[in-house]
Amino acid sequence: MKADATLDCLGLYCPMPIANAARKVKEMKKGEVLEVVADDEGIKADMPAWCQATGNEFLGMEEKAGEIKVYVRKTK
Repeated sequence: MKADATLDCLGLYCPMPIANAARKVKEMKKGEVLEVVADDEGIKADMPAWCQATGNEFLGMEEKAGEIKVYVRKTK
């Protein structure tokens, strides 16, 4: 998936990947896509929940070799 920005959260644990993503999304323009790369399993449930709570669009997830990539579109 093509992202407008990538956020490296490898080695960070809950709640830091979500907190960092929230900060980054605020800097982005409406419609842009953020890719968050993490290795904390918690992001699999946390990011969709955060998107639902904030109104941003959860676009999906990819997992490969212990890295989890999640994609979020800024909607506001």
